[in-house]
Amino acid sequence: MRIGLFADAYLPYVSGVTNHIRLYKRYFEEQGHEVLLFTFGNRDHPDDEPGVIRSLALPWGKSGWSFSMIYGKEARDLLPTLDLVHVHHPFQSGRMMLPYVKRYGLPLVFTNHTRYDIYSDAYGSLIPQAPRYAFLASLLKSVLVASDLVICPSASIAEWLADFADYPTAEVLPNGIDIEAFAHPHPGAYSREQLGIAPDDVVFCYAGRLSPEKNTDYLFDEFFRAARELPRAKLLVIGGGKDLDTIRERALESSHTDQVIFTGELPYSELPGLEALADVFVTGSVSEVHPLVVLEAMAASLPVVAIDSPGIADTVTHEESGLLGVAPEPGELSESMVRIARDAELRARLAKGAFAQASQYSLPATAGVVLERYERLVTEQRPAKKRRTRTGKTKKS
Repeated sequence: MRIGLFADAYLPYVSGVTNHIRLYKRYFEEQGHEVLLFTFGNRDHPDDEPGVIRSLALPWGKSGWSFSMIYGKEARDLLPTLDLVHVHHPFQSGRMMLPYVKRYGLPLVFTNHTRYDIYSDAYGSLIPQAPRYAFLASLLKSVLVASDLVICPSASIAEWLADFADYPTAEVLPNGIDIEAFAHPHPGAYSREQLGIAPDDVVFCYAGRLSPEKNTDYLFDEFFRAARELPRAKLLVIGGGKDLDTIRERALESSHTDQVIFTGELPYSELPGLEALADVFVTGSVSEVHPLVVLEAMAASLPVVAIDSPGIADTVTHEESGLLGVAPEPGELSESMVRIARDAELRARLAKGAFAQASQYSLPATAGVVLERYERLVTEQRPAKKRRTRTGKTKKS
């Protein structure tokens, strides 16, 4: 098959969705399929993989996202040569693909990766909630109803989609991870000694964006609360984001400056090696859909301390692969941090459970199922549909 993947943003912007698309693209190619990735902006980025088609766009400041209203000529010429379209963002690339999908009779797959209501609360709170939600639901539903298959990575996000956008027929297909990369990482560029971590320190690790929707202020409140009782605890913070400077300043002004280690934004390839230095993964986020960064930490045998919330609760089992607080309230994370830091046997038991649970999300078991759905949709296309080749000629599929 010739598969088209569509995303509003791609590398060098780093996110869970970016990493998911890159991983699945590579897996599909390894299975013998041709995959083209269509995105916007960063046209001077030196892509280290084939088939990345970038259309001209205006950057949204320093966010890593770009705005465009049209695909470039190279993209437009390639669209009719596709066998299938899979969009990963609904509001730009998704909606822009709708007329092309209809024109060329292409099967359309959409994966809903995000709780858009929570993101709008974080970044669009100046607009009253009711009309904001109604507008988002309307835009989202235009892509949903046009899709031949809608994928949700977890049951909770499928329930949300049914409630928020009145779309109850999404299929739950969990996202997969590269288990081997985290279970047996290559030696990284850092060591515990280089980062100032003593042999008897217990290292909590957070990886991801430092931004409002990730609830990072709450995470740091809770770590500082736990650190009062855990002088040998460290918090290793991997990643950047709009709140990085503010949170770094908070750490400097606190009495726990030497207990927080910031790496800043790093290449994704360095994540497995850094997580291998940690003992526990911790997050305060309640906006997750199917958090790949949590699954990757579990594949690295890190038990998870988090809040019982949609996405997290679909991924982590309390007392089996981690410890889940009831709500993002004072003490819910810090009490679990103190408990797990003081109990080495508990850490070891939860670490085994974390790896066992993460092992269910191998690529053959996840991306392989997506390929099966692709093949079924392509087979169900109208008989003898003609599509253009790269040379402009037509052929029957």
